[in-house]
Amino acid sequence: MGDKKEECGIVGIISKRGKDVAPLLYNALVALQHRGQDAAGFAVLCPDGKIEERKGLGLVREIFKEGDLEIKGAIGVGHTRYPTTGRCDMCDVQPSVYGGIAVAHNGHLANYPQLKKRLSAMGRNYMSTVDSEPIAMLLDEKRNEGAESAVLHVMNTLDGAYSDAAIFESRLLVFRDPHAIRPLVWGEDDDFVVFASETVALDINNIPYRGGLVGPGEMVLLDAAGNRKQKTILAREPRHCMFEYVYFSRPDSVINGKSVYETRKRLGQALAKEHPVKADVVVPVPDTSRQAAQSFADALAIPVEEGLIKNRYIGRTFIMPNQGARSEAVRLKLNPVRSVLEGKRVVLVDDSIVRGTTLREIVKLVRAAGAEEVHLRITCPPIRAPCFYGVDMSTFKELIANKRTVEKIREFLGADSLGYLSIEGLKAAIGLPLCTGCLNEDYPTEMAKKLAKERKEPEGCG
Repeated sequence: MGDKKEECGIVGIISKRGKDVAPLLYNALVALQHRGQDAAGFAVLCPDGKIEERKGLGLVREIFKEGDLEIKGAIGVGHTRYPTTGRCDMCDVQPSVYGGIAVAHNGHLANYPQLKKRLSAMGRNYMSTVDSEPIAMLLDEKRNEGAESAVLHVMNTLDGAYSDAAIFESRLLVFRDPHAIRPLVWGEDDDFVVFASETVALDINNIPYRGGLVGPGEMVLLDAAGNRKQKTILAREPRHCMFEYVYFSRPDSVINGKSVYETRKRLGQALAKEHPVKADVVVPVPDTSRQAAQSFADALAIPVEEGLIKNRYIGRTFIMPNQGARSEAVRLKLNPVRSVLEGKRVVLVDDSIVRGTTLREIVKLVRAAGAEEVHLRITCPPIRAPCFYGVDMSTFKELIANKRTVEKIREFLGADSLGYLSIEGLKAAIGLPLCTGCLNEDYPTEMAKKLAKERKEPEGCG
């Protein structure tokens, strides 16, 4: 469909004592590398009032040089971008800078085409295809009225998910969409205040996290003198992305007040209760299912073993650009341990099934290593609909669960049994109000509902 699909990591840092933030921005981006492996960048407000940028394609450690971390400035924002379907050119590397405003954005705007058309008609010249650029333009439209009016203008205009950190009028401005779909946490010490997608970006910088988060439709504005304004601008019912807990976030993070590690353990426990199985060994599909696999195995008193060894130098297969590349990547990425699998009834625990191509190849690997039976247990319910809020699945037809029963999916994957966690079990395990649009089309915003209806009918998915 030509849409942008992003699940990125952001950071915003301000020093209350005028210290340089570039080294902390770099550290934070390293910690958030799992959220974006395609490109990275940061922008710093220099003492002369100008914004200086450092950007590049590739991994964080490959992009930035020692001199990049010597930029002077006490306010900065940074961003990591993950691979999308399509190219990533330098013009698309964030933060986006427009009119002296720098924006780092995580999420996806469901009304991006309409927004771009409107702003272009007003003479705004687009230099990229990323959502952060029109957000910067919208902030610029109301900058003379102050940050509160500017953020209200953004929230009244946008439909979608967005957690943003911006350099705005020589201050650090952060805000979150009215449903708080994408995560945004913060912490501080005597020197720095740090906002980020996950608490690991605070940890790496030794910044204490004491449960701070930006609420639904809330903005926080900080200046170099330490003055802070925190205000709810336009709040709706919270609807946090369940994929953050199932897949995206690091297990050592805390987001929306919930430990990802402990949440994944509860997912595994709930899965064991809903779909018990007689087996000889439980094997996690590396890496995000480890905690769930352990708690699943504990609940059923089955040994858990590392039956699949991951090549650490291969990126995530879910975010590879096409299905052929994902299938090839499985063989490059995972190698079975025959001594663990041969002659065994094996339970593979995985976090989710989107297209099914990757897991089908994994089942083949496990059978080729001598497994007598292969049972699949999935901590996420069947994904039946597109996401319009930042996860790389924009059509009905690409999703294996869209028009297939669980039994048909099992046959396609080549497993002896298949059990998905229920939506009720997912909600109970996470313990937060969730966006379940991709599971049951219960989208929290109107444009997403409209897009789902439009895409469903021509694809014959009704």
